[in-house]
Amino acid sequence: MNFVELANQRKPPSVVVAGHLCLDIIPRWDGAQREMHKAITPGAMLNIGPADLALGGAVLNTGIALHRLGARTRLVGKVGDDPFGHLVRELLDDIDPALHDGMVVARGENTSYTIVISPPNTDRTFLHHSGANDRFGSADIVPDQLAGARLMHFGYPPLMRRIYSEGGRELSHIFRLAKSMGLTTSLDMTQIDRRSDAARVNWPALLATVLPHVDVFLPSIDEIRFMLGDESTADAGACGEDLHRISSRLLEMGSAIIALKLGDEGLYLRSTPDRKRLAAMGGCAPPDWQAWAGRQIIAPCFAVDVAGTTGAGDCTIAGFLGGLLRGLGPEETVTAAVATGACCVEAADATSGVPDWETLQRRINAGWRRKATGLLLPGWQWDASRTIGHGPVDGMHPTATLSPETSSFQTSGN
Repeated sequence: MNFVELANQRKPPSVVVAGHLCLDIIPRWDGAQREMHKAITPGAMLNIGPADLALGGAVLNTGIALHRLGARTRLVGKVGDDPFGHLVRELLDDIDPALHDGMVVARGENTSYTIVISPPNTDRTFLHHSGANDRFGSADIVPDQLAGARLMHFGYPPLMRRIYSEGGRELSHIFRLAKSMGLTTSLDMTQIDRRSDAARVNWPALLATVLPHVDVFLPSIDEIRFMLGDESTADAGACGEDLHRISSRLLEMGSAIIALKLGDEGLYLRSTPDRKRLAAMGGCAPPDWQAWAGRQIIAPCFAVDVAGTTGAGDCTIAGFLGGLLRGLGPEETVTAAVATGACCVEAADATSGVPDWETLQRRINAGWRRKATGLLLPGWQWDASRTIGHGPVDGMHPTATLSPETSSFQTSGN
C-alpha cells in the first residue's frame, strides 16, 4: 500500500452503505446454452457453464460501485461465521480491506446467498436465502460508523425481517440517527416475493413513518407500485400520469427527492419545491437549491450490449449518489446514474463493469448514444442538448423541442 492509499484509508468515509448483502452465485450461459432457459422444467438435468462468484445485495453492489466511482465508502452489513461469510470478506479484501471495517460477523449464523439465473437477453431470476440479514437491526449501526460521513444509504428492507417488522421501527431509528448526525439519507427497495411475510407488511404505513427521515428515495416503479397497492395500470407501462401521481404521493410522505427506476426505460426524477426541505438534506444538500427545486425530469438509458442485468438498479443508484456527493445539478446527476447502470450491464456480475468517475464522464461527453424511450408522456418536452425529458410541472421547463404529433421521445446521437 502506497502513501496515498494509506492516507485515504485513514480518512473518514464520504458515504456509508448499509443494509442487505449476499454472495451471488451466477451460472454462465454460453454458446448453445443461450436458449436453455426456455427448457427449464421439473426433473430436468441441464448442462451449464462455470459459475461466477460475486458480491451482491444493496450493500455490496451499490457500495462497491461507489468505491469504483471514487467515493470513500464504508459498508455496514451482517454475515455469518460460515464459509460464505469468509468468502465475502476475502472478496472485499481483494478490492480494498477498508471496505469491510463496518461488517458484523454473527456467530453461528448463515450468510445470505443468491443463485442468479441470468441468460443473455432475458431478465434475471433469483433464488435467495436471507440468512443473517433477517437479524440485522438498528444496534448494528452505531455513531462511530457514521462519523465524518456526508451520506448514508440503506438498501433492501423487504429482504430483512427485523427491518420491516413492527412498522419499520428499526429502520426509522437508523435514519433518525443518521439525520441527527447531519448526514443526507437515501433508501432503496427491492422486489417483494408475494408469497413472503414481507408481502403482508403495511408498506404505505411503514413508508409514512420512515420517509420523513429519508432525503432521497430510489425504488423501482414495479416495487413501489406493489408497496402502494397502485398496480392497476402496471401492464400499460410507466406512463407520465402514473409517475406524477406516485411521485406526488411519495413527496407528500416526506422525502425531498424521488428517483424511480424504470428498467430499460431510464430514470424518473421528481423533487420537492420546498427550499427548507432541500436545505435540511444534510451533508449532500444541493449547493444550488434552485436547480433542484420542483424538478420533474426523465433520463433515458444509454445504448449498450447487455451481458447481464444483475445489479443494474444498484449501480444506477451509485451513479445518482455520486452526483449528489459531487454537488451536481439534477440533469448531470440523473445522467451519471443511467450511465453507471449502463456500464454495469456490460458485465455479467454487478460491479466489474463500473469505471472510475472520470472515465464515465469522458464516455458521456464523447456522444454516447441514448436509447429511444417508448414512454407515453403527453405534455413533456425534450431537451436535445442534454438528452433529458422535462415534465409538465418541471421547475425549469425548457422551450419545447418535442413534436406535438408524437407522444414518445426520439433520441439521437453517435
